[in-house]
Amino acid sequence: MSDLMIRNQPEVQLNSQSQASVVYTPRFDIWEDENEFVLAGDMPGVTPENVDVRFENGELTVWGKVPQRKPSGGYWAQEYGVGDYYRSFTVSEAIDGQKIEAEVKDGVLTIHLPKKEEARPRRIAVKAG
Repeated sequence: MSDLMIRNQPEVQLNSQSQASVVYTPRFDIWEDENEFVLAGDMPGVTPENVDVRFENGELTVWGKVPQRKPSGGYWAQEYGVGDYYRSFTVSEAIDGQKIEAEVKDGVLTIHLPKKEEARPRRIAVKAG
């Protein structure tokens, strides 16, 4: 099993809560170095107070709540959709769930998934025989 599995999700879904609203699936860039995985996803309109990142039972879940825009006048045209965000990832046991960190800056959510010490590559000293 890979350390991080990406689930394919539809681009737009309907939320089945009390009122229907648009929920977008944000796209994430993911990279890995010897110490961690880093996920960076575009979530315009989300503030740190309105994003919920949870790690439970090997699943990383991201929810972002975006307030509705209220223009002072009526819309002449509305080409940019506004809605909430949802995405989930399956994460292996090689990730140290107690040390996951996340931050939002300029509409980009960045999540750091540090690897457990035993999952990190280590250099083996070679002795002269």
